[in-house]
Amino acid sequence: MREETTSLFRENHFGKGATMRQWKRHAAVAILAIMGVVLGPAHGQMNYPTRPVRIVVAFAPGGIADVLARVIGQKLSARFDQTFVVENRSGAGGSLGAKVVSSSPADGYTLLVTTSALAINAVAMKNSVDPRSQLTAVAMIATAPMVFVASKDVTSPNLGVFVRDVKKGRFTYSTAGVGTAEHLTSEYIYKTASDLDATHVPFSGGLEAVNAVLGHAVDLASATVPSALSLIKSGNLHILAVASHDRLASLPNVPTLKEAGFADVAAASWIGVFGPPGLPSPIAEKLNGEINAALGQPDIDQKLAGLGFVAQPQSQKAFTDNLNSEIERWGEIVRTVGFAPN
Repeated sequence: MREETTSLFRENHFGKGATMRQWKRHAAVAILAIMGVVLGPAHGQMNYPTRPVRIVVAFAPGGIADVLARVIGQKLSARFDQTFVVENRSGAGGSLGAKVVSSSPADGYTLLVTTSALAINAVAMKNSVDPRSQLTAVAMIATAPMVFVASKDVTSPNLGVFVRDVKKGRFTYSTAGVGTAEHLTSEYIYKTASDLDATHVPFSGGLEAVNAVLGHAVDLASATVPSALSLIKSGNLHILAVASHDRLASLPNVPTLKEAGFADVAAASWIGVFGPPGLPSPIAEKLNGEINAALGQPDIDQKLAGLGFVAQPQSQKAFTDNLNSEIERWGEIVRTVGFAPN
């Protein structure tokens, strides 16, 4: 009965008169084809990348995201023996670049390098990309602490003394733009303090914001360390506070916001790598491992420190968890300051 059934199967599927050898050959080909369908994508992911990778930077050339994207891109190019090409797609506070990547194929050949603006935009801008559902968090690169600086002729020991005793509660401050981490953090600490009348003066970038202090167009600038570092080193800027819970090892003499009489707030711009939604885990984890390995190399660590960054290697899960916490934290700050999504 078994031989009759097998013979009938051979005739139905491979034609009447098919031999057992022919049937076995056809069966083997069919099995290999099925295995190719099942294992093909996974095999391709293990060999990733097999062609050039595009890194979309959500901000203009020369900015902190652009600088770090090129540093990491060079390391990945050398490690994978494939070209990682940086493409700047600035606009809408980083949203344009994020939208480009969110609509790209989830194959690992289009990546996004952006900043904490991504988390802020998710709660402060209408129709912005929500990284929790429209992107895949891959790796954190670094953070850039936020500082409050005045011109070199200011001698106040901290931010609180300057705005209350010198400026009598009324002052102007510049930032890299409306809705940035620097803007929202400043609004938060000034609004939660008493008897202060702060006027925000937005600029198109961090360098422009600190230059406004040099030209005495504003009283203060809220900026990241990389934007102000060269002017700090040259003695043209005076640091009044750092937005961290503890003093920074790189700036041990600079008081924290709490020490300066404000809310105990930690704020730093971070730079991270993302992929499209649904990026396969093997690719995301492979990229995460290689980026973390690059951040652990002495030349990269020294380069980042020299630019004012702090390297932040962490697992993909840790970065994803931190991203979720960031979105919740910025949502609370946006609600507190009454910043209306636009």
